[in-house]
Amino acid sequence: MTTSPTPGPAVLPTAHPLSAPARPELTGGKRIGVLLSHGFTGSPGSMRAWGEFLAERGYAVEVPRLPGHGTSWREMNTTTWADWYGEIARVYAELASQTDVVVAGGLSMGGALVLRLAEDHPEIAGVVVVNPAVATKRLDTKLLPVLKYVVAALPGIGSDIKKPGVVEDAYSHTPLKAAHSMMRAWPGVVADLSRITAPLLYFRSAVDHVVDELSEPLILEGVSSTDVTMVRLPESYHVATVDNDAPTIFEQSAEFVARVTR
Repeated sequence: MTTSPTPGPAVLPTAHPLSAPARPELTGGKRIGVLLSHGFTGSPGSMRAWGEFLAERGYAVEVPRLPGHGTSWREMNTTTWADWYGEIARVYAELASQTDVVVAGGLSMGGALVLRLAEDHPEIAGVVVVNPAVATKRLDTKLLPVLKYVVAALPGIGSDIKKPGVVEDAYSHTPLKAAHSMMRAWPGVVADLSRITAPLLYFRSAVDHVVDELSEPLILEGVSSTDVTMVRLPESYHVATVDNDAPTIFEQSAEFVARVTR
């Protein structure tokens, strides 16, 4: 007698991936792809409006759900950076096979993932990051190698949003084994930043209660890109893709994609 595998946790309604085909009739006959990655403990819901905005302009858009996200923080604690990057790399390969050129963008940890992707794939036409995280000044993170075996999770970091009434569908807890895996990957991303030569569009919120100021100079001074644009977001907190400055991100990233893929 065979038994069916136990189903995994249900995926939250807002966490399903977004996938839109290229419409080359809107982009000068060229098939242009954009890959967008959400952040740590977040879901595609934080990127959906951005992705839909770009899709309306004819770009093929992929917003994957990273493993362990959009379900439960306990499931996320069974996943690692290798799983998340593996999904980003898989979706990129599929998107690249269907388009002529690809731009990659990400929020927070998603920013670190697409920086890693650009390090591994110099053919990427451009990189867009929103409050990316590749380092932290928090001293308590040094306890993670031991703490993760004592405490499964700490209070969550989601929904750092200035706009009233907007809530990110993120976990209520921060899974510590997953957090440690992410932070262990950061030094490798930083060490290889010089391999990035693609144009870079960097959005940074004026107030960010999740990602401190340490990542910005590491990234800007580390990349080899000669085409770097910094845009400040004065009215947003960390999850700026759904905050007051979201229209700025949408419009300027669309202009950036058009320019770097021309």
